[in-house]
Amino acid sequence: MNVPVKLYGATRSHDISFHQVHDDDHGRIRYERRCEVCGREIDYEHIDKAYEDGDKTVVLSDEELDALPAEENDEIDVVQFVPSDQVDPILLGTSYFLEPVGRSSKAYVLLRRTLEETERTAIVTFTPRTKTRLGVLRVHEDLLALQTLRWPTDLKDVDFGPSRSKVSAKEMEMSAALVEQFSDDFHPEQFTDEYQAEPRRMLEAKLEEGDTVDTDATFGKQSSGEDSEEGGKVISLMDALERGVRRRRGGDTGASDNETSRATKKSGGTKKSGGTKKSGGAKKSGEE
Repeated sequence: MNVPVKLYGATRSHDISFHQVHDDDHGRIRYERRCEVCGREIDYEHIDKAYEDGDKTVVLSDEELDALPAEENDEIDVVQFVPSDQVDPILLGTSYFLEPVGRSSKAYVLLRRTLEETERTAIVTFTPRTKTRLGVLRVHEDLLALQTLRWPTDLKDVDFGPSRSKVSAKEMEMSAALVEQFSDDFHPEQFTDEYQAEPRRMLEAKLEEGDTVDTDATFGKQSSGEDSEEGGKVISLMDALERGVRRRRGGDTGASDNETSRATKKSGGTKKSGGTKKSGGAKKSGEE
């Protein structure tokens, strides 16, 4: 049975996004990809991935990684139905809403109602961005929702726990009574994130009072030549020594050929958008 659906991210972040600036002149702080061997700034196109295994490191190029077989499957395959209370919430990850598509949503409604009335959760596999993931298909109000599941091997083993303690019947009775006093139905909308609300109020107050700086000014001005190299970048030790030798000999006081021809920092490429997917025996074609 196929249920055509589109997949949409179910959550969004409400955290305030900050960037770092110099406390003296409010210039933005930037981080560089600098090689610890040659001391030079490296473009993305010259960066490979490496795996460290003790005193040995294995380097893999982009070409080698691209040559690995990639999963190409736009289906969310239901592999098992389990009692909902058997899914440990600690394994749950990112949530998605599934939108029914096509002329009829009967199959979608049938699957949703079946899960609801049987109190079952569907264990599924799906492939976002060529990587196979484990997930659960469950009911959220009138919709089907997909949540990623961590693989069992992702859960850490721990070697700690509470010490053995004897709890009396009276203590259990009093503890249960206290829980009963604070018991109620869960209404998540009644809770607010004060950690985010306080700085947001502070930001709004500063904006209203005009306590701001010009955004464009925080980027500074592009400068060239030796002043830019010395004032804005960390010079490698070899570059500094070579420059000092040239000056001592009365030679060229400008930047070295290597420095003047240094490539402009390459911006990160656009991330691949998630391909068309399908759902649960159900076909899906949406963005993540």
